[in-house]
Amino acid sequence: MPLRPAGHPRALRHLLSVLLPATLLTLPLPALAAPPGDEPLPVAEIQAFAEVFERIKRAYVEEIDDATLLRNAMRGMLSELDPHSTYLDQAAYQSLQESTQGEFGGVGIEVGKRDGQLTVITPIDDTPASRAGLQAQDVILRIDDTPTEGLSLQEAVDLMRGAPGTAIRLTILRQGEEAPRTLELTRKIIRTESVKQELLEPGYGYLRISQFQARTGEQVVDALAALTRDGPLEGLVLDLRNNPGGVLQAAVDVADAFLDSGLIVYTEGRLPDTQMSFSASSETTAPDVPLVVLINGGSASAAEIVAGALQDQRRGVVMGTESFGKGSVQQIMPLGNDEGLKLTTALYFTPGGRSIQAQGIAPDVEVVRGRLEVAEGNGLQVREADLEGHLDAGEDRRRRGEMSERLREDYQLGEALNLLKALNVLEARRDG
Repeated sequence: MPLRPAGHPRALRHLLSVLLPATLLTLPLPALAAPPGDEPLPVAEIQAFAEVFERIKRAYVEEIDDATLLRNAMRGMLSELDPHSTYLDQAAYQSLQESTQGEFGGVGIEVGKRDGQLTVITPIDDTPASRAGLQAQDVILRIDDTPTEGLSLQEAVDLMRGAPGTAIRLTILRQGEEAPRTLELTRKIIRTESVKQELLEPGYGYLRISQFQARTGEQVVDALAALTRDGPLEGLVLDLRNNPGGVLQAAVDVADAFLDSGLIVYTEGRLPDTQMSFSASSETTAPDVPLVVLINGGSASAAEIVAGALQDQRRGVVMGTESFGKGSVQQIMPLGNDEGLKLTTALYFTPGGRSIQAQGIAPDVEVVRGRLEVAEGNGLQVREADLEGHLDAGEDRRRRGEMSERLREDYQLGEALNLLKALNVLEARRDG
């Protein structure tokens, strides 16, 4: 049966009933056709949508129900906005709740779409993905036997999640390599502990934040207290590499631990409630300790907020490689029936007014990833310690000069520690 012209009141109301919630249909037709403050609804485009909808219903090779068509239309509508806005069906909405709670069955990677390809943003620490050697920027070509080309981001995530103990194969292509490689992983319960700390050397602390959860700010305060239990720190490395972000308030709390005043971040959007600013409080856990912040291409969103705030406030030296560049804010809007909408509503800005979106944070000191290799000698070198009867400086001093395994394996971390020591040398000379 042919459709009435879209300009016809009955036809327009029918088309709008497909596109708008039923509660809005009680409004007079003119209000629907031209919502206050917005452009009039594009009648020709609505007519074209209805015609496409009807032709799929009548002519597609397989019968398809209205609900599926409408959900697909919503997915398409959102996917064309930006990589982070999406429609959440029941499974996706439940998956988001699991991620928020910090526990789910999977391999432990954050993924996104770049140039249409499923790309690793970052592997999460101490997960099957990190232990298998997955790296930021790896392109995932296949999940088991399913090619990722054409899959939505949510479909790919659903394929990678599953019952703990089950096997999964990921075929990846790494930058600089010509041939793909296949990795075998075993899913496990992913419980994300967001903060770890240790002393690299006496007086020099290491604080690793793998992602920003609701309690990350409290955990950072506790970690700093543990690091300073035996005395004040002479320097601290804040490691935000491969940190995909997370809760905005947690990022503010972490930055506030190192700042005693000034702006941390602000957001700008179309709606009044999306325009926010966050400033540091005077109660600060570590206001004076020399600080180096490590970032890389896997540092995104909330991690970039912290790095940008500390950089703009000249509170620390940012070292590593350029960050990911995700500077957008997403709000989760429930739609009922355990479904939802994740919609980008604002952009982040650093205290200096820099937009993080698609720009990222450039390090003050660029240091690429690498491994420190100790040159093997020919055995003919003679040192004081090799001479018979040499004076022993003490086991503690020798141990202090030894290189820890973490520093041996992590060139960027070693350079951060060296920079902290150099800063202390310069400070001591000024005071002297």
